Amino acid sequence: MSYPVDAPTYIPKNQFIKYLDDYIERFNILPKYLTAVESSTYDIQGNCWSIIARDMEKCTIVNYKAKFLVVASGENSEENIPVIHGLENFSGVAIHSSRYKSSTNYSGKNVLVVGSGNSGMEIAYDLASHGANTSIVIRSPMHIMTKELIRLGMTLVGYLPLKLVDDLLVMMANFIFGDLSRHGITRPKKGPFVIKSETGRSAVIDVGTVGLIKKGNIIVQRRITKVDGKIIEFDGGNEGSFDAIVFATGYKSTANRWLKNGEDMLNNDGFPKKKFPNHWKGENGLYCAGLARRGLAGIALDAKTIANDIKSSTDSISS
Repeated sequence: MSYPVDAPTYIPKNQFIKYLDDYIERFNILPKYLTAVESSTYDIQGNCWSIIARDMEKCTIVNYKAKFLVVASGENSEENIPVIHGLENFSGVAIHSSRYKSSTNYSGKNVLVVGSGNSGMEIAYDLASHGANTSIVIRSPMHIMTKELIRLGMTLVGYLPLKLVDDLLVMMANFIFGDLSRHGITRPKKGPFVIKSETGRSAVIDVGTVGLIKKGNIIVQRRITKVDGKIIEFDGGNEGSFDAIVFATGYKSTANRWLKNGEDMLNNDGFPKKKFPNHWKGENGLYCAGLARRGLAGIALDAKTIANDIKSSTDSISS
């Protein structure tokens, strides 16, 4: 179902929610809200999946039986905070980016953002723009682009090889942002669209963070080596006192906690054992969608592939 023709290129939250509501109504989908799956096991005798879920609104247990089971709980099921020596003794406030709401409570405080993806860079910008003394940990090389460059790249990949598109985008980005290496930011050897195609990892879209880094309003730090009270030490010997840490360090899958017979499909981290594009199917009618780290395009491909496979299975049974 396409967006309305008058929809903007970048959809705001309220319009996206309306799209989901309209989608549910159009296709007569009946979501079961406030329900948490506690376990899912394959019943060999019944030749089906047995799912136990908890209705949190009614405080009751619900049992489901299904011939097919699609694990679509996502890559971002639970916040991921890295293991850091001494973090348990940090005397300030430490939160994951999923719990960050605004900069209101951080004005005048020393705040460290850990993680330099889109979430981390946007949070750092918000903090620095509203009175927080902001630092950000950048450990790995990354591509920084503008929205316009990414949109141009998405158009060009339909006509040109990925490497050629990448070379053009990197050249334009270097012209726009200049050499950022002296500010602690380096680019990967591979281009942004090649990395996206191989790993699903997106380039960082700048919202003004780079400008604040250049001005010295946001300080770039290297990897954390130790936390001692409010003192945080960094690789290379730098250290500083911080009142708060915001971990923009991503998420992890929790599928293995409730999926009891998915060993043939998922590894110990809850991600597919097989490489893309052969990752989506397990045994006994088990599938996974959206776990290949391929972004929205990968999720759409998974959904279509799984739907077609289930349809072909049911057609062969009925015939």
